[in-house]
Amino acid sequence: MSDVTRILSQIESGDELAPEKLLPLVYDELRKLAAAKLWQEKPGQSLTATALVHEAYLRLVGNDNGQNWKNKGHFFASAAEAMRRILIDKARRNRRPKHGGGRQRVDVEQSLIVGPERADELVALDAALEKLAAESPEKASLVKLRYFAGLSHQDAAQALGISRTTADRYWSYAKAFIYLELKHGEEIQ
Repeated sequence: MSDVTRILSQIESGDELAPEKLLPLVYDELRKLAAAKLWQEKPGQSLTATALVHEAYLRLVGNDNGQNWKNKGHFFASAAEAMRRILIDKARRNRRPKHGGGRQRVDVEQSLIVGPERADELVALDAALEKLAAESPEKASLVKLRYFAGLSHQDAAQALGISRTTADRYWSYAKAFIYLELKHGEEIQ
């Protein structure tokens, strides 16, 4: 049993000091995932990789939901989902008139996340991903791990406990499904 899995078990059993032990073990990996995701985004964002990691970590271990992580892979899958939710919430917030809506914002800081120009795309992607999750949760999980957590194809397959070949099939299907959903959404507008 790895240190991370052991600490996750301690968190599950209610050890109040366990979350403090977990962060140093997973922080570097979470930071790399967040940085990889943010590197793909356009400049003009207001969330840094560090802030994304901290917010995701707080959502994972800072609440009293009684999370039951089976292993390190399951924890990182949960982290990917938390990062996805944070980015989607940020994109939705940026679309509202109260928070800038369609106005162009000029920020001094260059290492930021979901800007107005990508907000519509991210919200459309989320809607397509929700439809995919209703049809096939495993394929949606693969997309979340690859796109939002920045895991490699092999690492995402391993985190989901599936073979590389199965992950290849899931990925091909998910890309086609999301493409068609996004294309259909453009035709409606």
